[in-house]
Amino acid sequence: MAFGAKTRRYLIAFLILGWGITLIYPVGRTNPLKYLLKTKQLYRDNRLLMGTIWEVTSPNKQAGAIVFSEASRVEQLLSKYIQGSEISQLNRLGKLKVSADTFYIIKKSQEFYHLSQGAFDITVAPLVDLWGFTNQEFQVPSDDQIHAALKLVGSDKIILHEKDNVVEFNVLGTRIDLGAIAKGFALDCAVKKLKENNINSCLINAGGQVYALGDKFGQNWKIAIQGARKSEITGTLKLKNKSASTSGDYQQYFLIGNKRYCHILNPKTGYPAESGIISVTVIADSGLEADALSTAIFILGKEKSKELAAKFSNLEIKITE
Repeated sequence: MAFGAKTRRYLIAFLILGWGITLIYPVGRTNPLKYLLKTKQLYRDNRLLMGTIWEVTSPNKQAGAIVFSEASRVEQLLSKYIQGSEISQLNRLGKLKVSADTFYIIKKSQEFYHLSQGAFDITVAPLVDLWGFTNQEFQVPSDDQIHAALKLVGSDKIILHEKDNVVEFNVLGTRIDLGAIAKGFALDCAVKKLKENNINSCLINAGGQVYALGDKFGQNWKIAIQGARKSEITGTLKLKNKSASTSGDYQQYFLIGNKRYCHILNPKTGYPAESGIISVTVIADSGLEADALSTAIFILGKEKSKELAAKFSNLEIKITE
């Protein structure tokens, strides 16, 4: 669940550029079409951040710079691949006073851990490394190796000191990987910054997880859906002030014979999740919820995830088995 390992290909930003039928032009304009194109302009920009391509589309040309700046700030805090990040320091030292944002996301991760009965767990970092998903040197570990790594796993091994924002591990060797929640959090931070700058229309695609802020010229943003393990477009989502996140076994995996080993690991077994789900898309009010819940539901499976989903409001869940 590392940043680079969780590149999503299921959701593709797909903008419908038709202007509609009912149009109102200002009095005195001699060229309505020229005015329409000028006022309906969309600005697009992209940047490599958090191990994937971030794409921003908005009627406001300042939106891209705001989003990229905020996503970069979050990445510098939370990426385990950046040596000086707070997460890298915490993983090395086992105890660290962190920023308010880092403390918040770790605290929220613990909440998801308890709500999902351990299915969502940011302490899977030793397992992610063991299977080779961190450095792309894939292997199937031995049972003994997995058993040893599991002794370091479990978000109950994280101690949060609320008074001074100190995070501590109570087991030597425990490490965290925020790849299953950090992009969603970064999306939320970016959306907050956009609103603070009075920008209320923007589509952000963070490597497949999207946030649709407001609408596009009076209509919901349209997002094309790519089929699981297929390249063709199978449908569209219409989103407004919502985030959509997909977890699937086709995003990053390796094959040995006909056996597929995906990057989403079950923190209880130490093996790639085998819940009978090929992919799950969660549409939620926040990027953080959509990101974390898509992972948890993928691990739990369709039936076991019903209890988890019932604990949240305004969710839409699409599962491919």
